[in-house]
Amino acid sequence: MHILILTHYWPPEIGASSHLTFELGETLVDLGNKVTVVTGMPSYNMDAIPERYRGRFTFDEEMSGVRVLRIATGTSHSRSKFRRGLEHLAITPLYAWRALGVRDVDVVYTVSPPLTMGVAAWIAAKRHGTQCCLCVQDLFPQSPVDLGLMKNKLVIRGFELLEKTVYSAAGAIAVHSDGNKDHILRKGQASAKVHSIPNWVDTDVICPSPRMNAFRAELGLKESDFVVSFAGTMGWSQGLDTVVNAARLLEAERDLAFLLIGDGTERERLKAMASGLPRVRFVPMQPKEKYAQVLAASDACLVTLRPEVLTPVVPSKLLTIMAAARPVLASMPLAGDAPKIVTDSCAGIVAPAGDAAALADAVRSMKNDPARAAAFGANGREYAIRCFSRPACVRQFERVLWQIARGTPPAETAIDAAKKGPTSYELPGTLHK
Repeated sequence: MHILILTHYWPPEIGASSHLTFELGETLVDLGNKVTVVTGMPSYNMDAIPERYRGRFTFDEEMSGVRVLRIATGTSHSRSKFRRGLEHLAITPLYAWRALGVRDVDVVYTVSPPLTMGVAAWIAAKRHGTQCCLCVQDLFPQSPVDLGLMKNKLVIRGFELLEKTVYSAAGAIAVHSDGNKDHILRKGQASAKVHSIPNWVDTDVICPSPRMNAFRAELGLKESDFVVSFAGTMGWSQGLDTVVNAARLLEAERDLAFLLIGDGTERERLKAMASGLPRVRFVPMQPKEKYAQVLAASDACLVTLRPEVLTPVVPSKLLTIMAAARPVLASMPLAGDAPKIVTDSCAGIVAPAGDAAALADAVRSMKNDPARAAAFGANGREYAIRCFSRPACVRQFERVLWQIARGTPPAETAIDAAKKGPTSYELPGTLHK
């Protein structure tokens, strides 16, 4: 099967969306498929653009068996919501045009946001006489509406019409949690069309390793330091004010360090807010190949969202924390899908979103009870292997793509049989409370 993927984010860009889509394409190739990707020139979360991409309108390359067709989109990933909106509209004809030149396509796959990628994928699918699968990673426009970032009723209505159009045009819709599926079903889509497939984590790459590593040494952290880390985008929805306020409540604790690793629209404001708190350190965004070290160097890892985030978000960082056998410190709305995962897996402690005192108590609890923290980590690792392994999740995507392209699922492949064998990391089946 020849799968055409349209994506706005792709390596060498750093971020969960680019990594997940790359891993999807790579594993689909391992499963015996042909994969072509249409994407833009890299720019997101990058300090410098590699020389080979500069000054080009198009660029073709191969990455892990995936044919990659790039086009210059002019996007700057601006922090201005208005400019970002214009950029997302502008990329639609560019991606569609680049996709029209691909031959013998069986099915088209794309990721939203941006929601306009669904339009480009629909155009490409119509041209190739097939259907498209839309993978919804963030509910738009519902998410910015909940956060109070989108208030104009006319604009909201316009995006809701676009959302409905894109959902209706897709042959299949994939979401990463049951809560997201419920939202899309309420939009009038048929249940058989919407598939809940969790995001995955590469449990062979992200795995338990010693905490005293090169990353920890680079930051001058001692063996006695209890390191609490957040790694990822520092945006408004992450609600990192709660972390800074929790750190302020823990000033009297010895041998405690908070690492806020990454970049985003809130980073500078948070740095100013944390002024005078020596325990809180800001570290630049780290490359993908260094991320496993960041997790290993941590004694507990943060997953945070603001109280206003009512959409059922499951941050991808949660799965990588669990795969690394590190305990989870969650500060999130309790009704979401992510807290349920933490609770069901016994992988950490969930504090109500925005409650700095509760988060501080959770940090103190883990710091003072290393055995309990280690049990949380072991539970998370076992659960990640069982429920979120990369081959199992990608295989579900492959079945959906086959169904909308050919009407029948594929036969079992050699990679399936290989992955049914024992994992390299054995853990007892009992969850530790």
